[in-house]
Amino acid sequence: MNKFLAHHGGISRRQADRSILEGRVQVNGQEVRELGFHVDPVADEVSLDGIKVLSKKNRLYLLLNKPAGYLVTSSDPRGRPTVYELLGEVKDRVFPVGRLDRDTEGLLLFTNDGELAHRLAHPRYGLTKRYWALVSGAVNDRKIKKLLKGIRLEDGIARATDVKVLACESGHSEICLELTTGKKRQVRRMCMAIGHPVVRLRRTAFAGLSDDGLPCGQWRHLSSVEVHRLKSSKG
Repeated sequence: MNKFLAHHGGISRRQADRSILEGRVQVNGQEVRELGFHVDPVADEVSLDGIKVLSKKNRLYLLLNKPAGYLVTSSDPRGRPTVYELLGEVKDRVFPVGRLDRDTEGLLLFTNDGELAHRLAHPRYGLTKRYWALVSGAVNDRKIKKLLKGIRLEDGIARATDVKVLACESGHSEICLELTTGKKRQVRRMCMAIGHPVVRLRRTAFAGLSDDGLPCGQWRHLSSVEVHRLKSSKG
């Protein structure tokens, strides 16, 4: 509790200890005087002197299964559809964590938790992103090794941490790639560099979140377990 209060309440650890021991802190409306009391930042409402420090009502974590053809922006001067049109029911302002280009489908996380968004987007944490790609041509072992070793792009080396060929027929290959970096249009550029341009691309997993059961064009709230996992993830 004291660590939580110091982090979210804008006070020092010593001030947090004193506030708790003096009975000035409430969790879900109940006074708490235990310094080591466990707080669930998603499920609990914490107040200091009657003022909410963190409420489950003011933090949103949404997962969208983005269709192709939508821009990840709040508006477009050319009138093209944006992902916010798919979040029409959401009244609070939320921001995407990372980007997907217009033609890429798949998972996109939205939140108004700036601290978490910054953390997830920071390269230092190297969170895993998994993609399914349909590419031109037959991808062989030599090309897979190139993707794993690293491809030199104009903005640096890009490499996959895992690559699998799922199918190969009719002049195309289905591959699954996992990345821990997030360069612009990275998968498309990597595949183009090995001579297999992308025909279709979908992000199927992001930081432990998957698209299982989430229809294309739909969104859902993250569960408290999923939010905890994101907050505690180290890569």
